[in-house]
Amino acid sequence: MKKITVLLLGALLAGYALLAWAQQGRVDVRTAVTPMGTSSSNGVSFAWFYDSTDRSVHVCRTAQAAGDVVIDCKAKVQLP
Repeated sequence: MKKITVLLLGALLAGYALLAWAQQGRVDVRTAVTPMGTSSSNGVSFAWFYDSTDRSVHVCRTAQAAGDVVIDCKAKVQLP
């Protein structure tokens, strides 16, 4: 009786392990954003990035203020 219980428990665990490994989600690999261009003038730099998933353009600004570098990437525009 113990052999059957151990074999049944082992088979259930093996089936659960196979099911758990089969249910792992796919990894979606894509480039987050594509760099488009940069410009700088008087210590302030801008960089433009294109996001192809939602067709938007992001603008980031960097500047130096009192020895610290400030990076601001809040601007986002949807393309038609």
